Order: sequence, then C-alpha cells, then structure tokens
Amino acid sequence: MRTFSVTLFSVISLSLIPMVSAEEKKADPAVEQAKAKIRAAGGSVLELAQNDDRLEIAFHLSDQKVTDDTLKTLSGLSKIASLNLRGTEVTSSGLAHLKHLKGLTHLHLEKTKVNNAGLKQLQALPNLEYLNLYGTEITDAGLPQLNSLKKLKRLYVWQTKVTRPAGLALQKQITGLEIIGLPEEPKPVVAAKPEPAKPAEKKPAEKKPAEKKPETKKDKKPAPKPAEKKAEKKKEEKKPAEKPVAKKEDTKKKEK
Repeated sequence: MRTFSVTLFSVISLSLIPMVSAEEKKADPAVEQAKAKIRAAGGSVLELAQNDDRLEIAFHLSDQKVTDDTLKTLSGLSKIASLNLRGTEVTSSGLAHLKHLKGLTHLHLEKTKVNNAGLKQLQALPNLEYLNLYGTEITDAGLPQLNSLKKLKRLYVWQTKVTRPAGLALQKQITGLEIIGLPEEPKPVVAAKPEPAKPAEKKPAEKKPAEKKPETKKDKKPAPKPAEKKAEKKKEEKKPAEKPVAKKEDTKKKEK
C-alpha cells in the first residue's frame, strides 16, 4: 500500500511540471510583449520543440520593410536560437542589436546589406554554428574577424568577394569548419603546342619565250653560182615541146 502511494504521488508530481512551466511562460509579460512586437513587424516566432523553449525567429517572409530598427524588437528576448534575416534591409550597424543573444546558433544574413564591419559585431555570439553570408559584400579582409567563433561549423560565402585562399586559411583556424561556395581551384594552364610552320606555296615559274638560235652556216643554203644558173637555163631550153595526143575519134574522121 505504501509503495502504491509513493508511485501515485510521483505520477501526479510529474504531470504538474508542464503545467507549472506553462504558467511560468504566461507569467512573464515582457517575453510575450516582445513576441507581439516581432509579429507586428512582420516576423514569426516559433518554439524549437515542445520541450525546448528556445525560439526560432524569422523576418525573411515579412510583408513589411525590415530594417536595423526592426531588430530592436529582439531586445526583450534572450532565448533565441535561430534568426533569419534573409533579403532584408539590415546593415552591419543593425547587428549590434544581436549582442545579447549569447545562445544564438543559426544566423541567416544572405542577401542583406551586411559587409566586413558586420562580422566584427558577430564576435559577441560565441555559440554560433551556422552563418549564411551568401550575396553580401563580405571580402577576404573580413574573414579573420570570425576566428573567435570556435563552434562555427558551416559558413556560406556564395556570390561574395571571398577568395579560396582566404577561406582555406579560416578553415585552418576553426576545427571542423566547412565553407560552402568558395571559388574552385584554378586549373593549371597547359602551354599550347606551337603549330608547325606551313611550307611556303611555290608559285609556278613563268614560261619564257624560246630564244631563237642564230642560224649557222650549215643551215644556210649556198646561193647558186652564175655558171650553174646558165646550165639550168640551157636544160630547160633543150626540152622538146610536148605534142598533143590525137584522139581516136579525130583520126577516124580523117580516114573517111
């Protein structure tokens, strides 16, 4: 009987714990007032889990303009684990309003107006594990300011001015850090082989007109001598004149 009574008392005590914690939440008007201000500025406020009262706050879907002044609404809350400011008008100066968020683990700053000066403000967040700087004005000069964030595990630097050597240098400073979006290592330039020289095109030689050889003495026929000319004339004179051959028909007529 005694054992039953102890067990029953334990069950009743445990069942009262969530009720007490819920009453404590409602009893803190400053926290509820801060949440109301965040929602009025277009932000959302959610608890991480049923048994985890840390908060996840997001302004990236706000239908209002989110600026540095909007971050003043966070001053009444300390148990913020995740903050999403993607695509807002927040600048480096506005990050000064986050210094009291010692438990912050996830911070989205992609597509904001944050630059290297803003990274110095983040040194006050020792538990930061995730930082997204995609599409910001961060350069190599700002990365060393993150050396003190020893719990940082993932850093996004797409479309920034961060170079590969600077990113690798930061990875050596923080054990287990993975930097996503670093430029790829340039491939070694292979020297182009010189093309073999093409042989010069030979133009066809122009045909020269054949040279006329001077006539030799052998080629020239000797002119006939006067004595030979006379002998030839005599031969022509001695030839008898050819008589015309009479046709047979003419002879037959004469006989008749």
